[in-house]
Amino acid sequence: MGALALVAAVGIALDDRILVGVPIWTKPFKFSVSFVAYALSLAWMLSMLPRGRRVGWWAGIVVAAAGAAEMVLITLQVIRGERSHFNQATPFDNTVFQLMGATVLVLWLGALAIAVLLLRARILDRAMAWAVRLSSLIALAGAAVGFLMVSPTPEQLAVDEPPIVGAHAVGVPDGGPSMPVTGWASDGGDLRIPHFFGMHALQLLPLLLLVLAALAPRFIRLGDERVRLRLTLTAAAAYTATFVLLTWQALRGQALLAPDGATLAGAGAIVLLTAASATLSLRGRSPESRRPEPALR
Repeated sequence: MGALALVAAVGIALDDRILVGVPIWTKPFKFSVSFVAYALSLAWMLSMLPRGRRVGWWAGIVVAAAGAAEMVLITLQVIRGERSHFNQATPFDNTVFQLMGATVLVLWLGALAIAVLLLRARILDRAMAWAVRLSSLIALAGAAVGFLMVSPTPEQLAVDEPPIVGAHAVGVPDGGPSMPVTGWASDGGDLRIPHFFGMHALQLLPLLLLVLAALAPRFIRLGDERVRLRLTLTAAAAYTATFVLLTWQALRGQALLAPDGATLAGAGAIVLLTAASATLSLRGRSPESRRPEPALR
């Protein structure tokens, strides 16, 4: 994936073809970079398993092979100058897209097997254990958002045998005005936003815990594993709530940077509840501090 990202970057610079409003090599570049982060995170998590390493190894192989197969199909369509996702214009294009759907399902099932192994694993650091477990579950939910994209839009349903069935955007056509760098729709909803946000919980939640552990020598409260555990659970709850909010916003056809009152109210509630929970987590006394000291004799 790292090598393909370099190839795609060269393609963006040298190939002037545009597909669905963006340079044609943008999709393989973004997917390759995302797969690098995803695969490295899963590999690190699998290394923490005290038992079931053989099963985890095979699950990791399934994820890697499925991801590689998907990238081969995406790159093939880029070379042909055709859309890879949702393309049913010809029997060949439809076959490619159906194969991509199969690889995504296999990849998701492999990641699910890894999540189950992590849920059952007895990892010594409880805060890290729950950061790994919850981030893998949120990432599964984020990946599952992709299955919502294959549903035909109202405009596609109104046409007999449409060449494109499914879309990233909601309420607006794919390829319209978009945000810089990400390419997400700027005038309507876009399911790629919660898809991206959910999947990258796999990196962000464990990273948060690593930061807390690095700060522990400077802040006494963070040296308590129970405090770090409470903060981890708070962060996971806030991340999950934000993921749900982003999905709801996208499904209503609302642009990320143009939230309505309901979306702002939801975001405000998440911020307030997270701040309150984090404050209580830091101020609450740990079980060790509540133990009575032995009586002096």
